[in-house]
Amino acid sequence: MKRLLLLLAFVTLASSLFAQDWIRTGTGLGQEKVRLAVPDFKVSQGQPNELLKTFNDTLFNDLDSAGIFDLVSKSFYPLQVPGSPQELSVATWGNPPVKAAMVAFGNLGADAQNNLQVLGWLYDVNNTAAPQVLGKQYREPASQDNARKIAHEFADEIIFRLGGGIPGIAETKVYFVSSRSGSKEIWAMDYDGANQHQITHMRSIALSPRISPDGSRIAFSAISKGAWEIMMWSNTLGRLVAFPRLGGANLSPAWSSDGMKLAFSSSRTGDPEIYVTDANGAGLRRVTAYRGPDVSPVWNPKTNAQIAWVSGRTGLPQIYTMDSDGTNVQKLTDQGYAVSPSWSPNGQYLAFAWIRHYGPGAPGAQDIYVMDITTRQFVQLTHNGRKNDFPSWSPDGRHIVFQADDQIWSMLADGSQQKQLTFAGRNSQPNWSSK
Repeated sequence: MKRLLLLLAFVTLASSLFAQDWIRTGTGLGQEKVRLAVPDFKVSQGQPNELLKTFNDTLFNDLDSAGIFDLVSKSFYPLQVPGSPQELSVATWGNPPVKAAMVAFGNLGADAQNNLQVLGWLYDVNNTAAPQVLGKQYREPASQDNARKIAHEFADEIIFRLGGGIPGIAETKVYFVSSRSGSKEIWAMDYDGANQHQITHMRSIALSPRISPDGSRIAFSAISKGAWEIMMWSNTLGRLVAFPRLGGANLSPAWSSDGMKLAFSSSRTGDPEIYVTDANGAGLRRVTAYRGPDVSPVWNPKTNAQIAWVSGRTGLPQIYTMDSDGTNVQKLTDQGYAVSPSWSPNGQYLAFAWIRHYGPGAPGAQDIYVMDITTRQFVQLTHNGRKNDFPSWSPDGRHIVFQADDQIWSMLADGSQQKQLTFAGRNSQPNWSSK
């Protein structure tokens, strides 16, 4: 019996490790990480002390969060760090104790016109013939925001060059719902939790923000004149713009990845069903017709030919997929309580929240899972005992933002590097921008 139990434990562990290897491979996280050294940038002119610290902290954090680097601890760095290519000793940085494959370095200064000037380089220390991989120059009015902006831009350049040509996410935003102003409003923040600010001021209840692929509009649900309506906020104009009133309760809008269509749930005919419209609300078309609530649609961003959604047609909510015209319905989950699907940028995976063992006294919490659409293989990403919900993929497919209890967190798509992003008020329903 003991041998049997040990064998079962080994098989369970092996299955878990295989699943974790699968999700790492699927999101490009299984590749060997580049060993990268990022010494603090040096001052070139003026005394931009606070801006220098902001830049250095932001750049290091961006590269550390990317998920594709093995960042060398700064405790291994030599005392003399380079501020220009002439000051870089390739042998020093390529040999122990540093043993870096790449070095990102440069200088920062403030000129007489109060402009921030940054010169940054990326060098391959193993290529003595032509070590320079990247050289960039930036100039912006001196401010904390611009110090962060330049650091984000340089980090994304490095990530693009060393991460297989996939654009970085350092300049992306996360939109979410927060009650910290007294009512549930739409807020936004940088991908790393900085610069949190309120977008809407409706003094009502606003839910399910979804940023358009080009970043110009936010579709969301809100109570307007006593009814749940799809609302549209223009980031360009800084105000609400017109969207048709549809009747019934209209919830959980979702953009197609080309920005041409919206899918959402509406009870305009009585039972909540999935509808599709043009981006301006024209061409309303019903794509589900089954007794039981149908909610939370999300498009396959790779093809826009499929929609995943949540249906209660068989009892407890489960995840389904269908073609965008409502045909070819497939049930992906068949146990527990599964909600909040989010489709990965490559169209291969769905992230969602799942209580696999649902009911009074049943074990298990609500956790974030990722499932391969083709094989139906899945892996559990959170194991913290909290109520985890509303996953949303980053545009590079390497990260997921989600809600844990009443705060917003982010993690790599294999469940590692979980970081809390919000701390004030109650925050929920995050949505990661495409750019």
